[in-house]
Formats: sequence, structure tokens, C-alpha cells
Amino acid sequence: MSEEARAAIGSLVFFLVAPVVVAGLVPWLINGWETKGEVWAPVRVVGLMLVIVGGGVLAHSFVRFVRDGIGTPAPVAPTKHLVVTGVYRNVRNPMYVAVIAVIIGQGALFGDVGLIVYGAVVGLAMATFARLYEEPALLRDHGAEYEEYRANVPGWLPRLRPWRGDQ
Repeated sequence: MSEEARAAIGSLVFFLVAPVVVAGLVPWLINGWETKGEVWAPVRVVGLMLVIVGGGVLAHSFVRFVRDGIGTPAPVAPTKHLVVTGVYRNVRNPMYVAVIAVIIGQGALFGDVGLIVYGAVVGLAMATFARLYEEPALLRDHGAEYEEYRANVPGWLPRLRPWRGDQ
């Protein structure tokens, strides 16, 4: 089996274990995906857009890890190469931003403040993990390449124009 095939299988398993549980199963357990009272239609539309765009960014990010990084997002099977393509040119943590967007989007779509609070807690946990574990690991594994990337691409609020590296 090729490295890319192993990376694809590992990423699929991690996708089902992590984001699907955090952004799908847990919100369903909290809310049952039921609307809580009256929700202003524009808020529901924004919520739906966050879910759709967040899901797309999440899928795109996983594909980038397999194709460009030849690895998975799971800490036990990291990428061989630093992934700085696709949405990673706009933000360093697109998977985390996407998961938070999906959760907050569900909160808006269903008018459930509990989901929004859950999204904030998940975001805080992800930011803490990124800062205390991922960033030091990426610096150790990728050195100057990661330093340059971190200096040019924000971690959480996407830049409007994609970073092009040395270009």
C-alpha cells in the first residue's frame, strides 16, 4: 500500500473519530438538531452558510494533508511535509476554524445558545492544544520553514490574500 493510500485511510478514520464527533455527534446530542423557538430567517441563513462553508473547508483541509503533506491530522501519524497550500495559505488552523464554524453555525441555524457556548469551549480547547502542543511540534519538525509560515499566515483569522511563500 502506498504512503498516500495509508495517509488517506488514516485521515478518513481520524475525520470520523474527531471532527464528525465534535461537530456532528455532540451537537446532535446537545440539541437533537431541533429549532429552539423562533429564529430570525437571516440568522438561520448565516448559520446554514457557516455549516456548509465550514464543512467544505474541513474536507479540503483533510485532502491537503493527504496529498501535500503525505500524512494525517492525527498527532500519532503526522505529515511528512509542512502543509502550506490551499486554505493553509490563508490561515494556519483551517480545520479548527472550520469545526468551530460548523458548531456555531448549528447554534445559529437552530437558535440554540447552548451550541454556541459549546463552540466557544471547543474553540478554547483547540487554541490551547495548538499553542501548547502543535506549534512547538511543528517548530521542532519543520524549523525555519514553519517559522516563516507562522510569521506570514495568521493562526485563526484568515488573511484575505493567500500567502505565496517565496514568490
